[in-house]
Amino acid sequence: MSSQTKFSMFKMDIPDIRVSRHPNADISAATLIFASIRISRCSTSDVFPIRNVEHFRGTVKPQTVKNSQIPHKTRVTNNLTKMPSQLRVVHAKAAGAWGEFEVTNPEIAQLTCAKFLDTAGKKTQVLFRLSTTGGEKGSADTVRDVRGFSVKFFTEEGNYDIVGNHVPVFFVRDPMRFPSLNRSHKRHPATNRPDATMFWDFHVNQPESVHTLMHLFGSRGLPDSIRRVTGFGVHTFKLIDSSGRPRYCKFHFRPETGHTSFASAEEAENKAGANADYHTEDLWDAIARGEYPVWKLYVQIMEPERAETFGRALFDITKIWSHKEFPLIEVGKMTLNKNPENYFAEIEQAAFSPSNLVPGIAMTPDPMLQARMFAYPDAQRYRLGSNYAQLPPNRPIAPVYAPFVRDGITTTKNYGGDPNYVRSTLSPGVTTQSITQITHHERIAANALLGLNEIPVDDEDFVQPRDLWRRVFDDAEKEKFVGNVVGSLAGTPAPLREAVVAMFSKVDGEIGQRMMAKIKEDATHL
Repeated sequence: MSSQTKFSMFKMDIPDIRVSRHPNADISAATLIFASIRISRCSTSDVFPIRNVEHFRGTVKPQTVKNSQIPHKTRVTNNLTKMPSQLRVVHAKAAGAWGEFEVTNPEIAQLTCAKFLDTAGKKTQVLFRLSTTGGEKGSADTVRDVRGFSVKFFTEEGNYDIVGNHVPVFFVRDPMRFPSLNRSHKRHPATNRPDATMFWDFHVNQPESVHTLMHLFGSRGLPDSIRRVTGFGVHTFKLIDSSGRPRYCKFHFRPETGHTSFASAEEAENKAGANADYHTEDLWDAIARGEYPVWKLYVQIMEPERAETFGRALFDITKIWSHKEFPLIEVGKMTLNKNPENYFAEIEQAAFSPSNLVPGIAMTPDPMLQARMFAYPDAQRYRLGSNYAQLPPNRPIAPVYAPFVRDGITTTKNYGGDPNYVRSTLSPGVTTQSITQITHHERIAANALLGLNEIPVDDEDFVQPRDLWRRVFDDAEKEKFVGNVVGSLAGTPAPLREAVVAMFSKVDGEIGQRMMAKIKEDATHL
């Protein structure tokens, strides 16, 4: 072996092994792909040679398998049955890519002490994943659904994740309702088919979801390309400056090309039938051609003094902040410029969580955010194992020293004999971060927090959906929205259709009238 070769994309050292080129193999002589080394001789995973991996036929009559080959050839076949890992409960179908984030606004350093944002022109490696929510891993890309929009920043202070959606709001504000939301959007437990009755039965009984439904059944619900989809952090976070002053913020990703959608639901359905991986293929092929998609990252900023009087919408993810009062401030741009070399290893094993924060960016008391900060790492420990953070797509580039987080299946380093407890005098030179470096003072009026997830639906929940209908939707978008909702109600019980119409009538009476007219019109064509 020669000296160690550094493979910087995945932060690991790999021995430079010289191998002979197989005459029929279209690979280079020492190609390294995601910590694996392609060689010209087949073997088991522990490098026992296999004469012919395609044949499992014995050479002794009557036909038997040579005893020396039995354990090794069965390893090859058993890999297929033991191979599957736990799938994501939500956001199972996805595409992803590598890229970089570049700071474009030098003034952002005045709002946060996060080091990856401290200098204009500074670049940070990112991993991007965009997914549908309800569909299984093999489902179609172009269905009407909320898309998960996740970005992992590999910063010098550790990994920072923005784990959001492609719409600015969410269906529910109470984390206890999320499991039911998820189940209502999936397959019926008896028929094993997607069920519109389940879907709408849930939402008419949780009408705070009406704002998200307005986005979902509008054009935004059917993006025509991952490269042109918007992204939102959805939750309220805090930016902490170098003096410890907090400011509340919301994150927005906007594609440089602008957001675009399919012209109609029929077009999206046709794409789904012709190519279930349409979005995945489009992203991959564009990057392969050198047409790198670019998003600008923006923040909305709210000063603490304004937060004290802002009310419950401060942390209510069913609501947005006015862009007029809180204009978008550019932070930087994200460019995706590298396809994964192995989808499972790099994208499927990626673990995103809103709990992955860096100094200068902090959580808030939003109940949904706090629930997600627990649920995501918990799900990843179940799906990928307790040491998922050691997998290459999740491994920080920043130095990690956590000897009290150790052991468990598939650990790759275990800190030798270092003390596995805190405040040890046996580890000279090891320090902890000063509490003054990572804390800040915060004061919020009680009405922004008290019983947030228990607040019943009231008129305030229909104000922003009403503005969306009256001020944002044009006539064509209104017609499309009504047609999409009514189309999704086909085959549902009449009382449920009436309940859906009644819910949207609270947004604006015109919506209810249009929906009733459309339902009657469609009935005449049956």
